[in-house]
Amino acid sequence: MQPLKTILIAGGGSAGWMTAALCSRLFQGLYDIVLVESDQIGTIGVGEATIPAIKKFNELLGLEEDDFLRKTQGSFKLGIQFRDWWRKGESYLHGFGVIGQDLGWLRAHQYWLRMRELGRAPPFDNLAINNAMALSDKFMRARADMSESPIGHIAHAFHFDAGLYAKHLSTYAQARGVKRREGKIVEVTLRPADGFVQSVTLDDGETVAADLFIDCSGFRGLIIEQALKTGYEDWTHWLPCDRAIAVPSERSEHFTPYTRSTAHDAGWQWRIPLQHRTGNGHVYCSRFIDDDEAERVLLSNLDGAQRADPLRIRFTTGKRKKIWNKNCVAVGLAAGFMEPLESTSLHLIQSSVIRLVRLLPDAGFDQATIDEFNRQTDFEYERVRDFIILHYKATERDDTAFWRHCRDMEIPATLQRKMDLFRANGRVFREDDELFTEESWIQVFLGQGVIPRGYDPLVRVHSDEEIARHLGNIETVIGRCLAVMPSHAEFVSRACAAPAPVASTLVPTP
Repeated sequence: MQPLKTILIAGGGSAGWMTAALCSRLFQGLYDIVLVESDQIGTIGVGEATIPAIKKFNELLGLEEDDFLRKTQGSFKLGIQFRDWWRKGESYLHGFGVIGQDLGWLRAHQYWLRMRELGRAPPFDNLAINNAMALSDKFMRARADMSESPIGHIAHAFHFDAGLYAKHLSTYAQARGVKRREGKIVEVTLRPADGFVQSVTLDDGETVAADLFIDCSGFRGLIIEQALKTGYEDWTHWLPCDRAIAVPSERSEHFTPYTRSTAHDAGWQWRIPLQHRTGNGHVYCSRFIDDDEAERVLLSNLDGAQRADPLRIRFTTGKRKKIWNKNCVAVGLAAGFMEPLESTSLHLIQSSVIRLVRLLPDAGFDQATIDEFNRQTDFEYERVRDFIILHYKATERDDTAFWRHCRDMEIPATLQRKMDLFRANGRVFREDDELFTEESWIQVFLGQGVIPRGYDPLVRVHSDEEIARHLGNIETVIGRCLAVMPSHAEFVSRACAAPAPVASTLVPTP
């Protein structure tokens, strides 16, 4: 067994510095870690909106939550509101955490389906603590000492400035031994014998050798694609959006504890509230709208004054055919791109790095280890892909060619199976620890108008009056919880108000 000695991270930004920070924390000086980045190369921000798993990543690093939020101009996120996706004028919320409280064997939504059949169902959002809080602009953290109350089951994530997050992690990683090397990589040298990466050459002529290379070079895929010719799986036949325009605006008076996604004629617009500004962007399909019109749509739908020139981004949704190839692992945009509809960009960085740590190789790079990493990573990407496709496929919009295309397109068999099962009796099952929970699938199914033909037969174990009382009690208890909560703005002001903002070098994207 020949141990690794040197790990080289190609590229900074969120992907590079998240990788460097976690490796420096967990490896504790066992390996030499070098990160190469150039101040001359712009970095595309891969996330301002996150999902609750980011808390685990920060906890692994030992970051104190309020301090982290102050340093990144952060705010709290309870879920995502989707406007005009199912039908124009309709909206729903995909909230994190639990939906109501189970009754006997079954989840609460099964009983809601029975009451809906009878015309007696309460608003679905009233049954989920996160949803009710979000729509009331309330916030507090979960209380571990109140496990019997909805307050014990609040789940939150964050909105934050990705540039400030990368800067914070850069300081963190370098304090723990990561060596930052300024410079552009101009050449990648492969070993003649087996095609493994041997070294990179910088623009000043220096050659840096390593045993393991982690490619965080963004869309270019400097090592994984340009050098190793790994190949790319294109998913635009399922996810046709291929462009984005991003622009920051002044902070809105409506300081929401949720991300907003608003469907437009040929794509959708994000809105992400930070302490010092609001992040906005328009993701769209260039087959159905030109760039200038897409920019006009974005700028005419800001809820605050524009603060910078719009930035235009091109992308191809999909992933590398092998995210780990030989002695190179791609992370972040170098690995693939999933449009940020469900705020998965930073999570896919986080999970890839944790997976690499769990499957860390020695210098022999056993192929079984590489294959298992790729199997797990492929599964995760494909299930995230399916969840995002659901938002487009399950629509009744037919007002534009784009939405008719999405409604009528063929979808992966893995998603079709889930949709068919839910349409039958409202059942959904999480497979192999896939990212999105059953609660997430339930909310998006119902929000997008996928209403089951029936419900679980065991609903009839309870009388209709018992069910009505159960759902009514959930509503009442959640209402009482809301009554004692501060607003999101008040909570942030008290707990983690940031100092005057520092300019970010990253593009504000979700």
